[in-house]
Amino acid sequence: MDDELIRRNPCRIKGADRYDVPEQPVLTVAEVFAVADSMAPRYRLLVLLAAFTTLRFGELAALRRRDIDLEALTVTVRRAQAELQDGRLFDKAPKSAAGVRSVSFPAELLDAVTHHLEHFAAPGREGHVFVGPQGGQLRRSNFRDDWVTARKAAGVTAELHFHDLRHTGNTLASTAGASTWELMTRMGHSSSRAALIYQHMTSDRDRAIADRLGAMIRNGREPGPDSVGEGTDWM
Repeated sequence: MDDELIRRNPCRIKGADRYDVPEQPVLTVAEVFAVADSMAPRYRLLVLLAAFTTLRFGELAALRRRDIDLEALTVTVRRAQAELQDGRLFDKAPKSAAGVRSVSFPAELLDAVTHHLEHFAAPGREGHVFVGPQGGQLRRSNFRDDWVTARKAAGVTAELHFHDLRHTGNTLASTAGASTWELMTRMGHSSSRAALIYQHMTSDRDRAIADRLGAMIRNGREPGPDSVGEGTDWM
C-alpha cells in the first residue's frame, strides 16, 4: 500500500486497534484503612504508604530509614527492589530519572510512620523500613498470604491486588485536584500518558468546578440586571 501498488491493506483485523483495559478496583479512604488495620502490624504502614504516596511495592520494599523525612513529611525513592531468577533480592536504581523522587505523605500518617520506625524497621540509617518477621528483606511472595488474609478480613473485593492501592492513591490525588504534572511527579513517570488516566471527571469534582466558575461570575460581573450578556458574542 505504501508503494501504491494496492489501494488498501488486506491485512486488517476488526478491533485490533483497540485494547480494553479491565477496570481496576478503587478503594475509598475508609476501605484503605480497613485493609491496613487488618494487616499484621508490621505491614500496616506498607498499605497506607502504597495508597497515599502511590509508591510501587518494589519501591516500598527498598526504602531505607534515611529515605523518610519526618519533618518534611516525605519519602524519597532512590531505588527499587528486584528479584533474580534464583530468588536473590537486591535494590537497584529506578528505571528512569523520573523514578528518583520525593513524595509527600499526609500529616495524618505521621504517627503511623513514627510508630513503625520505632517498632518494626531495621536499625541504622541504611536499615530497610519494611522487613519480614525474622528481619530479612520483604519478599513479595511471602507477603501475599498476609495480603489475601487482610483483604478478606476487610471485606473488600477479591479482585483487589496490592498494586491497586497505587491506582487508588492516584485517583484520590486527582480528585483532590492534582494536575497532570503533579501526578506524573508522584507516580515517577516521565510521560503524561499514565497520569492522564486519572484525570477523569467525577461528579464531585464537576460540582466543585461549577461552583468555582460561579464564584468567578459573582466576582467578575458588573452589578445590575442590564449587565448580563453585554459585550459578549453568544453566537
